[in-house]
Amino acid sequence: MSENDKYWCAFAKLTKTSSAFVNKVYEYFGSIELAWHAQTYDLWKIDGLQSRQINAFIEERKTINPDESFEYIQKRKIDFIHPEDKRYPFLLRQIDNPPTGLFVLGDLASCNLERTIAVVGSRKASENSKVSLRHILNGLIGTDICIVSGLAEGIDTTAHKTAVDNNIKTIAVIGGGFDKLYPKSNIKLFNQIINGSGAVITEYWPDVDAISWHFPVRNRIVSGLSKGVLVAEAALKSGAMITARLALEQGKELMCMPGLISNPNTEGIYHLLKNGASIVTNSQDILDTLGWVINTNKEQNQKNSNFDKYSSEEKLILEYLQKDSLTSDELAIKTNIDMDKLLLTLTKLELNGSIIKTSGDKYIFLN
Repeated sequence: MSENDKYWCAFAKLTKTSSAFVNKVYEYFGSIELAWHAQTYDLWKIDGLQSRQINAFIEERKTINPDESFEYIQKRKIDFIHPEDKRYPFLLRQIDNPPTGLFVLGDLASCNLERTIAVVGSRKASENSKVSLRHILNGLIGTDICIVSGLAEGIDTTAHKTAVDNNIKTIAVIGGGFDKLYPKSNIKLFNQIINGSGAVITEYWPDVDAISWHFPVRNRIVSGLSKGVLVAEAALKSGAMITARLALEQGKELMCMPGLISNPNTEGIYHLLKNGASIVTNSQDILDTLGWVINTNKEQNQKNSNFDKYSSEEKLILEYLQKDSLTSDELAIKTNIDMDKLLLTLTKLELNGSIIKTSGDKYIFLN
């Protein structure tokens, strides 16, 4: 433990002071301790600081005890990483306005921060996009690649869950404190990640609410932690498009997964593709875009793509579902399998995770 840890932690507890303010003050004084104890007249000397920012800091600082704050985080068994800590992610050091500190649950050290891909997209993602994303990410099984996302509903959840289910490391960057997890529906996924699948991180104190403006601010960390950003589904005006813009500003590779052109949530995708983003339809496209040569666990990959384990009827059904989503009636016509036997076979394929049934009564191939 460094004596400076408690001052970084105290700065990270501030709710009325931005990381940009902290970075300016720290740069000016060259010492986080001196920055914390700075007097008003000293702060006025720093270019770019406004009176309201200075006053807000001075007033809120009175309510925070650095020793007690850091002791609280330690008692909660929350890891805290700040810019002077050698564990602070190198990629985050390179972005504008890096976070003052990161509160961490799980094992960030188990994640390969040199092989990181951010996955972003719509909270109200279509089944088609979620299935396509699973298919793409399944191709990363057996690699040391780490999936970064925001633990939101829709695409984020699909990305994290696919990683957890397939022993791929994942980092979730949340827009509030650990005690205010949003959405609540992802508490199980949250626990799975911190208990062996990677880490959940945030720049917010544990009791800070996940309010709306935190999410676009959070997005700079999602893209900042990553070598490249994959946009899986996005409307023209969406958080995913904000992350895409941040990725370009940060010099990251921008990739897009194509979707149905009739879906409004793909308008952003095709806008990005028309403006130079790389198209991704399989995991190899990601590797090629990022220039990565990865040796995967071939035995595990073959297990997921080997059709030998299926019966002849199952193979026939899956061959059609690989091409398009279909209803049971459509499958009966194409496969010429008796309806009773077809429904029984479809149920079996659902139970073993090979297909899912959507709200429109169509079956979709998973793997």
